[in-house]
Amino acid sequence: MIFPLLQLALHTIAVTAQTDHASSFAFTSNGNPILSNGSWYSGDPAPLVVNDTLYIITGHDTAPANENAFNMNEWGMFVSASPSADGGEWTLYPNVAEPQTLFSWAEPGSAYAAQIVQGTDGKFYMYAPVTEANSSNEDAFAIGVAVSDAPTGPYTDAHPSGPIISQSIPSPGNNIQNIDPTVLVDDDGKVYIYFGTFGALLGYELDPDMVTVKTDVTKVTSLTGYFEAPWLMKRQDTYYMLFAANNAGPDSPCTPTSYHACIAYGTASSPMGPWTFQDVILPVVSSTTSHPGAVEVNGEWYLVYHTADAAGGGHFRRSIALDVLTWDDTQSPAKINVVDQTWAPKSSTSPTYNVAPKAKASSVNETPIQYWVEALHDEIVRENPLPPDYWCSWIDTDSPRVNTLVYTWNETVQLNGTSMVFFADHAAGANEGVAPPQEWYVEYRDHSERWQRVENTTSYPLGVTDSPDVVRFEPVDTGAIRAILVASGGNGQYAGVAVKEWEALSTTLHSV
Repeated sequence: MIFPLLQLALHTIAVTAQTDHASSFAFTSNGNPILSNGSWYSGDPAPLVVNDTLYIITGHDTAPANENAFNMNEWGMFVSASPSADGGEWTLYPNVAEPQTLFSWAEPGSAYAAQIVQGTDGKFYMYAPVTEANSSNEDAFAIGVAVSDAPTGPYTDAHPSGPIISQSIPSPGNNIQNIDPTVLVDDDGKVYIYFGTFGALLGYELDPDMVTVKTDVTKVTSLTGYFEAPWLMKRQDTYYMLFAANNAGPDSPCTPTSYHACIAYGTASSPMGPWTFQDVILPVVSSTTSHPGAVEVNGEWYLVYHTADAAGGGHFRRSIALDVLTWDDTQSPAKINVVDQTWAPKSSTSPTYNVAPKAKASSVNETPIQYWVEALHDEIVRENPLPPDYWCSWIDTDSPRVNTLVYTWNETVQLNGTSMVFFADHAAGANEGVAPPQEWYVEYRDHSERWQRVENTTSYPLGVTDSPDVVRFEPVDTGAIRAILVASGGNGQYAGVAVKEWEALSTTLHSV
């Protein structure tokens, strides 16, 4: 952005003086997630750099561990003068704003993905999707704008007459859910906004007042796999649109369902397009949703996003992460390289008999794309799981009768037990939905590479419980085991079988 240098310097002094630190607290991060102890869950990050300091506004996830719904009542902000993927010193402002206090026309809750940008007047503008009270629209989500002299607030409504975008504003309106705004103030002072979810991406140019829609709508349909969470930015003379993608190309790691988006991007020579899809830059992470933001700080580019990796985290208890983003300038336009996702060093854990986490997990049967074979040995058992939290064989009315799961190790292990946590939404014996198996058993691969059934000394439990009985068997030395699961049903129609976790128990303790 182009500002008179003296005016900007004076405004910076004012920003520092007006920032309220009373409700903030400082902490030291040792890597991703930035705040990993589960004390304050955060999702939908949007970064902003002011005077070499990184500000990341996020929604506050407060859903209980077993609730599969977004519970977001406020926005907070993470601030660091020396951000790093390896950690560093941060300050969290836990309550920057609430929807109903930010906008008199908004209902409480629904503090979804917001972004703050600095206008040409030096002030900070927060674009926030909230639920409009007493709305006559089919979908009540609308985008409002608030303004402040400081990135951390306090913010006041910059357009008190109501939202600047909804299903009825500006005329003739739209029929999409109006969330996930992203805003760019270009080098010439022009302002652009994009927004949308569930595959719809719309854009406008705004007046320099930051609130008035200036142009007719632009509908973007050329970004392969676009699902939601756009992020508009500029580097050199190229405009980049990052987004959460589903089914982003034939070899995409992203699923075509609403489970597990990845981050992809497109490019354009103009802020309003046309946009050309480029590639995936961040494969699926541990949370089903994904939300990108990219920014340059002190000559280093970073990607911010969220995961479910904090203590007690989940798909609705997310936590933001930050990793280095690099460029390949030998290409034109410059290519964004695949981001190397990093994690904080894990604290040492007690030795365990369960060596399943050391195995490679696979399924002989084709696994439906919304389920994940890695869930078998991630040591996470959710009370109320989503499909990515378990492996499952369900394929509508074509679920197979026999399913085979395999663990393979790079070394010989000695095993004498196993356990399996099942998921079911139908009763035992059903021939539809997901039900407990009719039976299951384990085989091991012997030294001649043949499969042999283990000699179990206790029975195979079929109940659905998160604390199943262990199946004990005579010790075997092997490099692989497999579980044979026979589905319930008959006459050509069988229920799906689902497994939250499958343990392989060694005769000796191991460090994992």
